[in-house]
Amino acid sequence: MTPIRSFLFIPGDSEKKLGKADGAGADALILDLEDSVSPDNKPVARELIPAFLRARPKAKRASQIWVRINPLDTDLALTDLVAVVAAAPDGLILPKANGPSDVLKLSHYLDALEAQTCLAAGSIKILPVATETAISPFRLGDYAGAGLTRLLGLTWGAEDLAAALGASTNRGADGRWALTYQMVRSLTLLAARAADVQPIDTLYVDFRDDDGLRASSRASRAEGFTGRLAIHPAQVAAINESYRPSAEEIAFAVRIIAAFDAAPGVGTVGLDGKMLDIPHLKQARAIVAQAAAYAS
Repeated sequence: MTPIRSFLFIPGDSEKKLGKADGAGADALILDLEDSVSPDNKPVARELIPAFLRARPKAKRASQIWVRINPLDTDLALTDLVAVVAAAPDGLILPKANGPSDVLKLSHYLDALEAQTCLAAGSIKILPVATETAISPFRLGDYAGAGLTRLLGLTWGAEDLAAALGASTNRGADGRWALTYQMVRSLTLLAARAADVQPIDTLYVDFRDDDGLRASSRASRAEGFTGRLAIHPAQVAAINESYRPSAEEIAFAVRIIAAFDAAPGVGTVGLDGKMLDIPHLKQARAIVAQAAAYAS
């Protein structure tokens, strides 16, 4: 499956923003029932979101459509699920997940609701925000052996984690993530790769800083992340571009593959004055395959 590069949040109670969502160009939309919707407006969002989904059957969707429900430890989550599952979202964002057990619990709810509404079993995927509580970073490695067939990826969040820790900021004096948040970000990447699912980077908050977003996203992709969350439609194009291989990368990958093809049976080849081995070949093949997937 082609990795999802951009997940764009849309407040589920805003008819105006929902009306513009189709033109955003995001690989996936996240219709929000949690933080961007006030308690008084959640009933409105639970009406607007299913209507939005039903007006866009899966086979005709320009973007995948996901829904962020409220946390499982609130009395809102089951109400959210009953409201939206029958309308067949592509997936659910699970905020403030404490670990794989929460994803498994949500999976069981979905098993029952899919059967009740005649949806294909397992058709709704799950993306947990896997670092928003104090305990959750300690359980990131457990996703790899949890057998969570609905798990599409792992993403991380800094704002709710800062609140959970009683921190006054999640940034250092240089403006970069403070050490704790760098750590959980790296652990999320490692955990996702260990579980063979997508590692999704967190928001870039300043939606007016296109250059900063592009630089951050290119660095994120170079580390191994396959996409990121977006808070504003203006961020989508930069994210989509940054998380696909560049023309230069593709051209160099093709040359690496050709060099190995020209010397069958060898473990290393020389190219541009550098010695390349099998991991470089694997990486080159992955880049070419990824480029082909996005091109299609």
